[in-house]
Amino acid sequence: MSRPKDGSLETSRADADASARRLDRPEGGSRSEKMGPAQIADLHVVFKLADAEYALPAADVLEMESYSGVTPVPGVAPWIAGLTQIRGRVVPILDVRQRFGLPAAPPPPSARVIVAAVGNRTVGLLVDAAREVTRLDESAVGAAPDLLVSQAQGFVRGIARVKGRLIMLVDTGRLIGEEAAHGG
Repeated sequence: MSRPKDGSLETSRADADASARRLDRPEGGSRSEKMGPAQIADLHVVFKLADAEYALPAADVLEMESYSGVTPVPGVAPWIAGLTQIRGRVVPILDVRQRFGLPAAPPPPSARVIVAAVGNRTVGLLVDAAREVTRLDESAVGAAPDLLVSQAQGFVRGIARVKGRLIMLVDTGRLIGEEAAHGG
């Protein structure tokens, strides 16, 4: 945040963008200065839906915002919550709870929008909570059980065991529909 000479607080677009981009960077510099490519790939944004935890690769996440509502759009798939404006940009919001086939529920006060991008598609992902970025060691990640893979429509690509927690690793492209747009 910059402070003009008159003492008032003013947030510039550059300051806001820099703050949003710090999501997966270590303190004091760009992530490429402090970490190699393998370490960057290990960073994940953890989010909650109902009583389960999921993770997206941090490289697919542009920013996280508090949920403040959407403008409904008629005739779209039931998991498209609507549209919202984030930093002056109109972004479609996907209700991950409905996309995963979980029972509908109103967003809790802790609800967040994770803005993710794969290829040319950028969407906001409405989740119950998201406040953690964690490094997942390769040794902690295993394949998802066959039954889960067949029932989860390809959304879950693996399971991480972290300090007694099970975190399902989500395929961002499949979640936001980018694989269909590119024939995948």
